[in-house]
Amino acid sequence: MKSDVETLSPTRVRLTVEVPFDELKPSVSAAYQRIAASVNLPGFRKGKVPNSLIDQRIGRGAVLDEAVNEHLPAAYSQAVRDHEVVPLGQPEVDVTEFADGGDLKFTAEVDVRPTIELPDYNGLRIDVADAEVTEAQIDEQIDALRARFAKLTPVERAAQEGDFLSIDLSATRDGEALEDATMSNLSYELGSGNLVDGLDEKVVGLEAGGAATFTAPLRAGTAAGEDADITVTVKAVRERELPAADDDFAQLSSEFDTLAELRSDMAQRLGQIRLLEQGVEARDKVMDRLLELVDIPLPDSLVESQIESHFEDGHGDEAHRAEVVAETRKQLTAQFLLDEIARKEELEAGQDELTEWLVRQAPRYGMAPDAFAQALVENGQVGMVVGEVTRAKALGLVLDHAEVVDASGRPVDLDALDDPARDGSVDDAIDVIPPTEA
Repeated sequence: MKSDVETLSPTRVRLTVEVPFDELKPSVSAAYQRIAASVNLPGFRKGKVPNSLIDQRIGRGAVLDEAVNEHLPAAYSQAVRDHEVVPLGQPEVDVTEFADGGDLKFTAEVDVRPTIELPDYNGLRIDVADAEVTEAQIDEQIDALRARFAKLTPVERAAQEGDFLSIDLSATRDGEALEDATMSNLSYELGSGNLVDGLDEKVVGLEAGGAATFTAPLRAGTAAGEDADITVTVKAVRERELPAADDDFAQLSSEFDTLAELRSDMAQRLGQIRLLEQGVEARDKVMDRLLELVDIPLPDSLVESQIESHFEDGHGDEAHRAEVVAETRKQLTAQFLLDEIARKEELEAGQDELTEWLVRQAPRYGMAPDAFAQALVENGQVGMVVGEVTRAKALGLVLDHAEVVDASGRPVDLDALDDPARDGSVDDAIDVIPPTEA
């Protein structure tokens, strides 16, 4: 077999392949066998029909077509390997010449992974925020803990922000009641804004027994997103009383005897979280810096297919589409770049690293790691996981060689952090400090 490659663009090639008829003969023989096993001809058992009779009844052309269809994918794959191209998606194949006894000639146009000239990624300087913990931040954590132990006391006054109200709420559209938007004795924190838009403004200043009616879009139910006429009635107003921030509170809410000890523990844990945040910031800025150093052409068809997949449910407007296009191009560029770094550095995803990824990701889908792994296999997503883990290793390698400095000019030692700081899994860890055990 002979083949040649022509570069049509930085992301697309045309392979020209010529297969001698002698190399097709095994596929022709196999085609005769398959056809013989599938036809019923009087006087012959299945699989025992002579080739000459198949030519007479079915046609030699049908046999050759089947032989070509069988052999062509293998010939294409061989040409891909010979010319070391990395195809992206399915090729557009055109048989340009073929006759019985003659060579099979065809072309295959396909999008390919672009050739990437890697920048110098050793010693990148990255600036991150300071990891200092302020007294105000500790106070905020203390206040959040106090709120968990607060008491609710009924009051005879107008409702204020921060009060807890007992309310009845109902909604109608065109005079018809919406049953799934009707609630009684609902406990609601005034000012939280997590029920219906405009509710807080209408309820502030009402006393028990007061009511208000307004129009607003519903957030849930059969009429979610649609305007409805809403009536809210305040049945009770309760004031939240926070416990005093003192040693007694420290003993009530934690294993510590004094408030000073509790504050010290919170400061320490906040400090660790700030360090993790520095790691995440450094990782993201290293990636952004790498992207600034390269200009990687992307196959338009690949970009468009991912965008269409995102919008296949019909949601989003043109402004949102522009955001998705930009983010898609950024993600694809990052993938190509990190894959090339991994190839250069000969990085691979080890079994232990894949297992760690599975254990870390499975809870996000409410699955046990074994079940999650099986689901990935059944859906053909193992390659995706291997690629993700390998890219994380490539980014971690660049981060290891970066010069990371905080806003005060002090070097940041990322080696002091756990490995999750390098692969993005710390995102869940920085949302909130877990409550101190009682």
